[in-house]
Amino acid sequence: MDSEVNPNEGIKARSRFLRGTLQASVADPLTGALSPDDAQISKFHGFYEQDDRDLRRDRQARFLEPHYSFMLRARLPGGVCSPTQWLAINAVGRELGNGSIRLTTRQTFQYHGILKRNLKPLIQRINAAMIDSIGGCGDVNRNVLCGANPEQSALHATVHDWSRRISEHLLPQTRAYHEIWLDGEPVAGGESEPVYGATYLPRKFKTAVAIPPHNDVDVYTNDLGFVAIADGDELLGFNVLAGGGMGTTHDDTSTFPRLADELGFIEPRHVLAVAEAVLTTQRDFGNRVSRRHARLKYTIERIGLDNFRHEVEKRAGVTFEAPRAVKFRTHGDRFGWHRNRDGSWHLTLYIENGRVQDDTNNRLMTGLREIAQVHRGDFRITANQNLVVAGIADHERPAIEALAAEHGLLADRHSPTRLASIACVALPTCPQAMAEAERYFPALLDKVEKLATRHGIARQAIVLRMTGCPNGCARPFVAEIGLVGKGPGRYNLHLGGDGTGRRIARLYRKNLDEGAVLDTLDELFGRYASGSQTNESFGDFVIRDGIVAAVTNPAEDYHETT
Repeated sequence: MDSEVNPNEGIKARSRFLRGTLQASVADPLTGALSPDDAQISKFHGFYEQDDRDLRRDRQARFLEPHYSFMLRARLPGGVCSPTQWLAINAVGRELGNGSIRLTTRQTFQYHGILKRNLKPLIQRINAAMIDSIGGCGDVNRNVLCGANPEQSALHATVHDWSRRISEHLLPQTRAYHEIWLDGEPVAGGESEPVYGATYLPRKFKTAVAIPPHNDVDVYTNDLGFVAIADGDELLGFNVLAGGGMGTTHDDTSTFPRLADELGFIEPRHVLAVAEAVLTTQRDFGNRVSRRHARLKYTIERIGLDNFRHEVEKRAGVTFEAPRAVKFRTHGDRFGWHRNRDGSWHLTLYIENGRVQDDTNNRLMTGLREIAQVHRGDFRITANQNLVVAGIADHERPAIEALAAEHGLLADRHSPTRLASIACVALPTCPQAMAEAERYFPALLDKVEKLATRHGIARQAIVLRMTGCPNGCARPFVAEIGLVGKGPGRYNLHLGGDGTGRRIARLYRKNLDEGAVLDTLDELFGRYASGSQTNESFGDFVIRDGIVAAVTNPAEDYHETT
């Protein structure tokens, strides 16, 4: 292993295809943590080691190790699961996690607060429900997203099947997961990873499949994207996208968010070959020295889009056709009842920040469990942390709506801006967090809603997203208003997303506390209320009014403030 590569490359190379010494680390009763190398390898198995940062100082003062626990993220292509699977997900969250389920921006679910001794029982329980966590994290292809809100039931079924096939095709082939967690037989002799190789990818790799006109998966923010091109319910093919990514590093102008470029149009029969070709090109050309610059977006910036497209065509044995014209209307969810072409219904429920739990205000976990006990269709987790109850027959509607209303799951009591807005987990468990997000976001939205009401724009849905750090898990860099944690109680303010996920927001102000954020939004809302054109979104207004300039090339102009 080259001494100049990032240390993580050595950990992967020594791991014996993701085995490491995980079994010994998990069995060690003297600590709640894993060994440092195993903490890295565990990500490929779907879980992160974390500690409660609220308790760090107190435990340190008492000469105790940090309060370690684990977050496990499942693989659930397209976010679709059956009611039976949801009941299993629900039970595991109550019994082996911290009593909650977190719906994620990767259209899956994760558990927090898992004690080390509960890792294996938890993984075995979800696998018994035909759900795994392989590649939930780590330097591999993550959970594949698929549009969750189309009216075309037949088209969604076809496209979702492609998201499942992509996910399966790009899975690591090592048997380590089955050996360690499911008591599978050890592999005799040699083992290989035909797609990934011994050191897997330089960094994480994200894939999404979108169904126009809804960009609810923010397809352009992914390393690899497929945009379905259809004639009614007939899938004609896909526009292929590559090179999107949200993560940046504060004050490092060599890092930036980026939207994916179009490679071209392909027929469905080429999907798996193209997906593998994009991934292996990143495997072979990606940066293995600086993880900060290891995502596919930086590879394309470095070698050039035309060279990248040519390499993908050569590896896949295809020639891209010109991309087909597409138009997206939104990158949010469509709440409430909607009828599908097949006559069935789906109901999109609002889950604030994706946190499913029972508390003094609402009993979301209980409500969803009771819905799952009577529902005969499926559930779809959205990439905006909400949940769709899909495939509902006419006669089932009254019972499901009554349960949703009783348990605080309906969206009708919330403002359009709150429904359009999301936040990451951040403190106290995320080790990358510099500031609050999920715990603070509802209270901040209360104040933002008061400002909107005062300026007469309360009925306008403004996409506001918050993250505790610049990794961008809640995709703030394509929001109309993005707040990115800079330090305790302080955020960078970004403006100018277009409301459909096709424009990067520009950095507007740095290091603002709550008062400065609200004062700035107060001024901006006033200008918007008095100066916007008919049906003009807030993101479009701040560009047209010259408050910020549109980002045209993030590698060059994203960090410029106005």
